[in-house]
Amino acid sequence: MSRMGDVLSGLHASWEFDSDSVLIRYERGIRTPRLLHALTERRIPLEALRSVGISPGKRGTVVLRLVPRQGADPVFDVSAGQLKESCDPYRLVLPESRATLAEYYADEIRPGLGGEGECEQLVAAPEPPLHFKAYDAKASFDGTAVSFRWFWTGASSAKWKAGDQTFAVTELEGVEWRSPEGLAGHLRLLPAGGGRTPGAADQDPASVVFGLGYGSVQESLPFAAAVLSAIRAAGPARARAQQVRTDPSDIADRIRHLGALHRDGILTDAEFSAKKAELLAEL
Repeated sequence: MSRMGDVLSGLHASWEFDSDSVLIRYERGIRTPRLLHALTERRIPLEALRSVGISPGKRGTVVLRLVPRQGADPVFDVSAGQLKESCDPYRLVLPESRATLAEYYADEIRPGLGGEGECEQLVAAPEPPLHFKAYDAKASFDGTAVSFRWFWTGASSAKWKAGDQTFAVTELEGVEWRSPEGLAGHLRLLPAGGGRTPGAADQDPASVVFGLGYGSVQESLPFAAAVLSAIRAAGPARARAQQVRTDPSDIADRIRHLGALHRDGILTDAEFSAKKAELLAEL
């Protein structure tokens, strides 16, 4: 880009264009959507973007919009098209009189875009620790584990029976976020390896449900994005752990060793059964 450091200001945000990125700063005004308040500012590498476009807006405005590549930004990936236009962090609304200027900047950044296809994460996620109140629990994330602490006023009997929950990111493979502004809003943690058919979110101990005044977009979406980012970062370690756990010959050898200890009287019947069940669960 030939003009580094140029700033284009619009409704609720200003974009600063650099040679290889766009720094988006969100206003702190009372009319600025609260999600944008929470995000504060974000640096978007041009490599993280699939496209840039301009379209007519409402009441004499034009909209300059960036579209990230899949995988580049956990906020974009988790939101999955559920945000209202006013909350879109990649959307800049400008007076129609500035349409030519918007076209100029769009043309300037196009050569540096990453193009189609998935990529690794290139945009920083919100940083933990993070927490929010859902309708049925307090959800907390410290960077390595997610915990749900149930509220007796909102949690179902199934969740009370399961007890408070803690999930290490190495045990997870994804996050499902359904906006609290739609029907059945919730946050669900997806365990690594699958094998479990999740039920309704209000019955699933790996989920928290939203409600009026609970799990707001500006709290639950950054939370979900931070968890997704940590899960992706833990991917290689999780893959190695799964490979070790699922080696049948290794588990068979360990069970035979337990059997020998049991026959020699070192392990009781209960201890042998419990250890054997743990090993079989790793298959």
